[in-house]
Amino acid sequence: MDNKILTAEQEMKLRAPIDERVGAIQKKIDELRKDGTNRVLSIQSEIDSVKRDHIYTKTEKETKIARYQTELEQARAVEAKNKAAIDSLIAEAENYLKADFDKMYFQPVKESCERERVQARENYRQAVEKLEREHKESLARLSDHNEIKDEKYVHKNRLFAAKMELEKDLQQIKDRQHAAYAHRYHLIDLLRMSKFTFGETRAQKWENYKYTFNRRSFLLQNGLYIVIILIFVGLCVITPVVKNTPLLTYNNVLNILQQASPRMFLALGVAGLILLTGTDLSIGRMVGMGMTTATIIMHQGVNTGGVFGHIFDFTGVPLGLRVIMALVACIFLCTCFTSLAGFFTAKFKMHPFISTMANMLMIFGIITYATKGVSFGAIEPAIPGMIIPKVNGFPTIILWAVAAIAIIWFIWNKTTFGKNLYAVGGNPEAASVSGISVFRVTMGAFILAGILYGFGSWLECARMVGSGSAAYGQGWDMDAIAACVVGGVSFTGGIGKISGVVVGVLIFTALTYSLTILGIDTNLQFVFEGIIIISAVTLDCLKYVQKK
Repeated sequence: MDNKILTAEQEMKLRAPIDERVGAIQKKIDELRKDGTNRVLSIQSEIDSVKRDHIYTKTEKETKIARYQTELEQARAVEAKNKAAIDSLIAEAENYLKADFDKMYFQPVKESCERERVQARENYRQAVEKLEREHKESLARLSDHNEIKDEKYVHKNRLFAAKMELEKDLQQIKDRQHAAYAHRYHLIDLLRMSKFTFGETRAQKWENYKYTFNRRSFLLQNGLYIVIILIFVGLCVITPVVKNTPLLTYNNVLNILQQASPRMFLALGVAGLILLTGTDLSIGRMVGMGMTTATIIMHQGVNTGGVFGHIFDFTGVPLGLRVIMALVACIFLCTCFTSLAGFFTAKFKMHPFISTMANMLMIFGIITYATKGVSFGAIEPAIPGMIIPKVNGFPTIILWAVAAIAIIWFIWNKTTFGKNLYAVGGNPEAASVSGISVFRVTMGAFILAGILYGFGSWLECARMVGSGSAAYGQGWDMDAIAACVVGGVSFTGGIGKISGVVVGVLIFTALTYSLTILGIDTNLQFVFEGIIIISAVTLDCLKYVQKK
């Protein structure tokens, strides 16, 4: 048997002693759990059912639950009494599996699968050789052009069929080896009632990843990241040669993260809109509006410029209150405009491209007209130390971005709104039929985006120590949208992760920073960004077509 390929019957024969030994232990455990753990779970389910049921009065519910609680206490007492015995039996079964499962079953199956793979490839090679030989013999007997053409077509199809047969055989071998590996965890699952250790969970995930790995899908998902990483590595090599300074230093990394932090808020905001198959062209103008507003309120001394001819003076307001006022004003203004775009998008089914483009024009026009397009100078020098102080050289603005990432991740993945966001983005008609308010979800996404834009522009004002103007933030909309697309947030809707947005922002910020240090002209940097965007969207389209 050591040098042969195992049959299915031989595999089962190898596994039989393990199943018998662990099965006998499992029967003892099941018997001990019958009046304890199993009864506890059953009673808890009954209590939950009574609580949800609307056919009982309050008094009837309380009576039933009280009775169940008494039974639950008795079951828990039995569970506690049998716990030590159950734990001992589980340990006995696990020690047996640890000592003998690989040796008696999995390793022989794995070796058999390896031999079968070799045999399958050899069979394929022989089949191809035979087909080639037959094809040459057939061609030698033919003289008619059409017959030759038909023969070549048939030969091509036969080669394809042989290739498909090989793929099918290899997949069956892969399935058998995976099933053998998973059987151990199936037994542990029964023993522990689906409670695995951290190491066991990671081992299963790694095995499942290897089992489901597909080279084509992997390259479609990660090809762009790989190329960008290679470009960045190339820049890290070139920069010391050209500029006599290393690129990947601690200070440079902190600078990249510092620059990325305000942009993270913008990308997280627009990501929700892209998830709904939308976009936002007004992000850059929102930043300009927020920067101008925050600079006016936190300005060092009396403002030198006016708004609609009025000169603001906030010097009499305590510094801490001015900081809060600036934040509230930024969030309020940005949210008002995003809500406006969201209303037209949700109510009248207007494409976000149009509603946000209108926003962009209105915001720029209003702010430029109101301020005459002037820059408002610097804010109070003490304010950045209050909002984003540096602790031992570490810029705490990064922590603001980390907090935003954590909050938005929670909203997307752990709240009803987040689940509805994915549902509406994936199929708004189906979401509406299932009872989800598409209007509320759309408005919620735009309002959340406005809050994030306000926060981001406020942080950028603190980072740049003011210098707010209507023109500030130009091009940031494209950067935020591009970061989302590169991060895998699909314009087809309902597809995207917060981790992808974070990666996208970091990629673009790092690339821009690297090219700037290298002395690449800003205009050429736009070319790089354009190439990355079109590549990302192309890959996204390919993934969508493949799914279709």
